[in-house]
Amino acid sequence: MGRGFNHRHWPQNGSTGANWPPVRVGRVAAHFVSRFRSALLHNGRCRMHRPACPMPAKVTMVSPSPYDDRSSVARFSRGPGAGSQDVRVRLTERGVAIEGVDGEAPLIWPYGALTIAEPLSAQSIDALLSYSYQPGAALFVPDKIFARALMEHAPQLTLRARRMRSARPWFWAAGVAGAVVAGIWLSGFSPANALARMLPDKAREMLGDQVVASMTNGRATCVAPAGTAALDAMTAKLSAAAGTGQRFKVVVANWEVLNAFATPGERIVLTRGLIEAAKSPDEVAGVLAHEMGHGIELHPETGIVRGIGLAAATEIVLGGAGGLANIGLLLTQMSYSREAEREADRHALSILKGAQVSTDGLLSFFDRVAKMEENDGGTGIGVLRSHPQTEERRAVVAAAERYAATPALDAADWEALQSICTVTEGAETVPSAPPSPRPSKPLPGETDT
Repeated sequence: MGRGFNHRHWPQNGSTGANWPPVRVGRVAAHFVSRFRSALLHNGRCRMHRPACPMPAKVTMVSPSPYDDRSSVARFSRGPGAGSQDVRVRLTERGVAIEGVDGEAPLIWPYGALTIAEPLSAQSIDALLSYSYQPGAALFVPDKIFARALMEHAPQLTLRARRMRSARPWFWAAGVAGAVVAGIWLSGFSPANALARMLPDKAREMLGDQVVASMTNGRATCVAPAGTAALDAMTAKLSAAAGTGQRFKVVVANWEVLNAFATPGERIVLTRGLIEAAKSPDEVAGVLAHEMGHGIELHPETGIVRGIGLAAATEIVLGGAGGLANIGLLLTQMSYSREAEREADRHALSILKGAQVSTDGLLSFFDRVAKMEENDGGTGIGVLRSHPQTEERRAVVAAAERYAATPALDAADWEALQSICTVTEGAETVPSAPPSPRPSKPLPGETDT
C-alpha cells in the first residue's frame, strides 16, 4: 500500500495513541482526520475507564414559559409631561403586569386592550405599548424575549395582523349605487352610525319614546312617587357628571327579567328584576352609567339602523313611520359588539368618577350576575345576552382608579327605589311575576316594634 492511511499504524489496545504515524492528507481532509482521531481516542479511554467517562447529558432546548418568574426592565410614563420611571414588567395570565409604579400595587394591562407603536414580528427587539383605557400612558420594554412572547398573547399587535387589517378589500362597482353601498358596508365603514348622527335631537327623542312604548307594550311601568324621585335624583347626578349636556330619561318596566336597555334619544329602560337583584344603589348607578355610555355614543340608533336596514332608517329620518312596529323587540334581542361595550364602559367609569360614586358596585354586579348566569345554565339572565361580558371588561373595571366616593343614594332613597314597583301605571296584559318580597327594615329615625 502507499503512504496513506494504513491500518497497521493504528494504536493497539491500551495505547494512548500519542505516537500516531504521520498521515499525508489534503488540507480539506485534515480537519476531519483530526476529529476522527479524537473520537477514537475518547472511545478507547472510556472503554478502559468507563466510570470516569460518563456519557454527556442530553441537552434539550426549552422555550421559557411566558408565565414564569422572568421579568424585564422597562420605562413607564403616565402621560405627556408626567415624566418616566424605571419599572419591571412580567407576562401573566391576566395581562402585562407593571411593577414598581410610584410604589403602588402592580398595574395590569389586559392583552386585549393593548396597542403598539410598531407592530411585533420575529425580528422585534423591543415594544412600545399603550393602553386603551389609560390615554397617554406608555410602556417601553427593550427586551426581544418579552416582545416575542407578547406576540402569542396579543396577536392583534403583530405585523401580520396589521397587514391583514390594511388588506381588507373595498368592493366598488362604479355607477351602481347599490353595489357601492354594499361595498362600503362590507369594508367595515359604518354608514349606520353616520345616518344615526344625521338624526335631529327632536327626532331621536320622538323615536326613543316610540321605542320605549313598543318595548314596554303589555307591561306596566313602575311609578311609586318616592321611588321615582330617588331614580330621578340619581339620573340627574350621573347626567351632570357625564358633562355632555344630554338629558337622560329613565323608566322602570314591571318586568321580572334582569336587564337594562338604552334606547334612542337618551331614553333608558331598567327592569324590576334588575333593581331587585341589586344589593346597593351603587350597583344600579353603575348599570345606569353604562347605559348612558351607550346613549352618548348613539349605539341604540346605530343598532336600529343596522337592524331595520338603510332604506327603512332613511324613511324614519325623513319623517316616516316605517319599521317602527318591531323596534322594541329588536332592541331587547340586540347584542352590542365588544368595542361598543368597551366604549360604554369607558364612559361609565368616567361618569362614576365625576359623580364620586364607587366603581365597586359595578364590579360586584358583574360578578354576581355572572354567577347567576352560571347557576341558571345560561338561559335566564338577559343582561348577559344583550351586554356580553368578558374577562377583559371585568379587569378594566377592577383596575379603575380609586377615589373618595359616597353612596349613589342615601338609605332612605335606596329603600324608596327598591319599592318603586309597588305602584304601577298602564295595563298589564303580559303575565308578570309579582315583586319579590324584601326583608322589612326600619327607615332612618324609625324603631322596630
